Amino acid sequence: MEYNIKQEKGFSYIEEGEGEVLLLLHGLMGALSNWSGVIEEFKGRYKVVIPLLPIYDLPLLTTGVKSLSKYVHKFVKFKKYDQVILLGNSLGGHVGLIYSLSHQSFVKALVLTGSSGLYENAFGGSFPKRENYEFIKEKVQYTFYDPETATKELVDEVYEIVNNRHKVIRILAMAKSAIRHNMSGDCLKLKFR
Repeated sequence: MEYNIKQEKGFSYIEEGEGEVLLLLHGLMGALSNWSGVIEEFKGRYKVVIPLLPIYDLPLLTTGVKSLSKYVHKFVKFKKYDQVILLGNSLGGHVGLIYSLSHQSFVKALVLTGSSGLYENAFGGSFPKRENYEFIKEKVQYTFYDPETATKELVDEVYEIVNNRHKVIRILAMAKSAIRHNMSGDCLKLKFR
């Protein structure tokens, strides 16, 4: 399913439906297509919003989960959202945790799916073989409960990302940031209305 990506004031995002804001935060290599089922399911009852996180656009020295949380806050303030339901997948969950702890008054609820920041296993126990398409395909398939979710288009996208020097440096910086900012002890501090 194709969605219109809006561009405003330096933000790129998808916005579908009307109602209470359901803010979706994608993962490190999460394609927008990963959210199509969620968008279709909830756009009849919620305003489903997906800001495109600037993972590959941040300066290398500030590439990290805290910078992404600050970006989300700027976006929420720009859109004048109040009391969002935040749903974060993988790295997006980690960003959602940091954001919720720092800005609880803006968050009605937090939903995490496979969130980083709670337990990290760098490189899934093995060193990544970037040039090996089958290795990348296997790792992408492993990410999902149903390996068929890892379409050829998604595997191709991840393969391109991990073989792009500019992007892979930021992926490594982001992964190190996620490992450094473990939040397993902070989750009990969250209180929602």
